[in-house]
Amino acid sequence: MRCLFTGYRSSQRAGQRCLVRTMTSTTTSNPTTSTPLDSTAAPPATSIPPAQSRNPQAYQPPQNPFLTTATLTSHAFPSMEPTSFVQYPSTHLLLPLRKDILHRAVIYEGDMTRQGSANTKWRSEVHGSNKKIRPQKGTGSARLGDKKSPMLRGGGVAFGPKPRSFATELPRKVYDLAWRTALSYRYKKGELLLLEDNAELTGVHPHSAQRYLKDLLRHNRMGHADGRTLFVTLEPREALFAALKGENMGRQAKAVDVLDVDVKDLLELGRVAIERSALEFIFQEHEADLGPQQRLAGWEATSGIL
Repeated sequence: MRCLFTGYRSSQRAGQRCLVRTMTSTTTSNPTTSTPLDSTAAPPATSIPPAQSRNPQAYQPPQNPFLTTATLTSHAFPSMEPTSFVQYPSTHLLLPLRKDILHRAVIYEGDMTRQGSANTKWRSEVHGSNKKIRPQKGTGSARLGDKKSPMLRGGGVAFGPKPRSFATELPRKVYDLAWRTALSYRYKKGELLLLEDNAELTGVHPHSAQRYLKDLLRHNRMGHADGRTLFVTLEPREALFAALKGENMGRQAKAVDVLDVDVKDLLELGRVAIERSALEFIFQEHEADLGPQQRLAGWEATSGIL
């Protein structure tokens, strides 16, 4: 068995050697053909396209968005025709939305409008005798003092409300920032409409002023279907204010002068139509958090924009 096994192993090795010689002769006899996979040469150099030059006419966002200016189109009223372009600094109309500051301002204004005039009388303030109603003992009933007791009808009120102030405190700079943030929010959404000064219904008969104004609001998408419009004027405009006081006109728009408007009014309705003088009055009254050069007067002086 050992001899047979040894002979088998030797014959197997001899066959493998012959197979290797045959494969070697076969590969050497064939002509060499270069293929992309077998080639070791470097691929031909491809030309790199030159870098595209920057187009100076293309739009390039500013490095600091707060250095830009906000442009508003001024319209004549009631024709609503564009008349001019007006620019304002970004610190007044391009502020980011701050819901926390707007919320604090609305709560502050709501607390300031609460009257807190409820008043009740304590037993010492009720008019009447201090005589004891009945003896302390012997009647079998509960103990009672005078007739001004809170347990009796007509007596004082226990722990009743007294006149007080619900006003809360808010820093002036935060409140001024809320005003400009509300106007910036309206401007970014395209809901801030700038009107020329003295926005009045001129040349319209008082009897047809309501119908004329209603058609004007519907034609310019400023009526009830589009969320109503808030008109802010520098002074009360007699014809405009009278037309909006008519029946069902409150569903179309609302008009207030600049002294009666607040932050909540700027956020409540669908669109804000404000006179140019009224807008600049709000800017000048609410810029305590800005430096001298960032305020409207300082910005106009340094930039030369009127």
